[in-house]
Amino acid sequence: MDAFGSPPSHANALSPSSAARDPRVQLPLTTDPPGPQNPPKQLVWLIFGATGHIGLSLAKAALLHNDLVVAVGRTFENSYESMRKMQAENANCLGLLCDVRARDTVREVVEKSIAHFGRIDIIANCSGHGVIGACEDQDDYDIRNQFETNFMGTLNIIQLSLPHFRERGAGRYIIFSSTSGTLGVPGLGPYCASKYAVEGLMESMLYEVDGFNIKGTLIEPGHIRRDDVVNPLTPRSPENKSLVNPLPAYGHFFIKPTSEPYQTSTSPAAHARRMLLWLGDKQPASAVKAAELVWQLGHCSFPPLRLLLGYYAVDSIRDRLKCITEEIEDWKHLSFPLNDNAPSGEYTADKRSMTEKSDDEEDREGD
Repeated sequence: MDAFGSPPSHANALSPSSAARDPRVQLPLTTDPPGPQNPPKQLVWLIFGATGHIGLSLAKAALLHNDLVVAVGRTFENSYESMRKMQAENANCLGLLCDVRARDTVREVVEKSIAHFGRIDIIANCSGHGVIGACEDQDDYDIRNQFETNFMGTLNIIQLSLPHFRERGAGRYIIFSSTSGTLGVPGLGPYCASKYAVEGLMESMLYEVDGFNIKGTLIEPGHIRRDDVVNPLTPRSPENKSLVNPLPAYGHFFIKPTSEPYQTSTSPAAHARRMLLWLGDKQPASAVKAAELVWQLGHCSFPPLRLLLGYYAVDSIRDRLKCITEEIEDWKHLSFPLNDNAPSGEYTADKRSMTEKSDDEEDREGD
């Protein structure tokens, strides 16, 4: 069984403490994870999208480990009262609101975080928005909203926080991408495009800021289930006391009505919708255990550029990369010039026939 284990029933919902005690939920020693050899210091987390199931689990994990957390809810989904309630439950937490699409609200969150805790050590962006539907069915608003949230939101966060990190000579970004940021998923075209853009932005930016001791990781989860305990932002009542996590059924995804050409039962454009309905609440990877690994990631000395979470992410991305490699091999002969003396079909990247032996090789054979 892998670190994420089997999907639990609602009666066996997980908690951050249970994930922290699980010996399988550990980053490899090559990252120098927090532990006896690398005692964790108290860090300040700024978590955007801290009321979704990933962001909420991450905020809980950081607070469990005695870190300081700025939990940022979405202005159109949460209220000041709900964020103050979250703050009242833990002295190490500051609750704020923000719309990552609105640059001024991002700036205000960064400034308030620094004013309250004196610094920011780690910024995690867990906010996101996706529309499930064929590319042809998604209108201008759908497409722009996904890019404004997923790409421009990430860019706003990075641009407005980089001066603080550069001034301190340290900082870390943990940006939630997706398996959809590395492969095309039918029914999620614009969402995939926005996540591809985030991946390119992060990879390029990290080259630029490496000299300032600023690090970052793209998290690529695959089908994360909501297995946390009850959402503290939702008041308990006789009606909802039995709910494990009363978050929206599909999180940050909106299912678009399907137009007639794509309504067949086997239409590729309906793949993402079929996948959601098929999985229900049985996604294979745990949000609570993923959050524990991400907390460790914030404290490790050598973070990876990408962290894949869940076997679906590993299998699908590995298969995608295998297809790309095979396609390169199939068509590379069009890019390398043929040696005039070599039979057709023999080619080489260094302009030397594959059948031609180097002087060193001939010398070794002579010996």
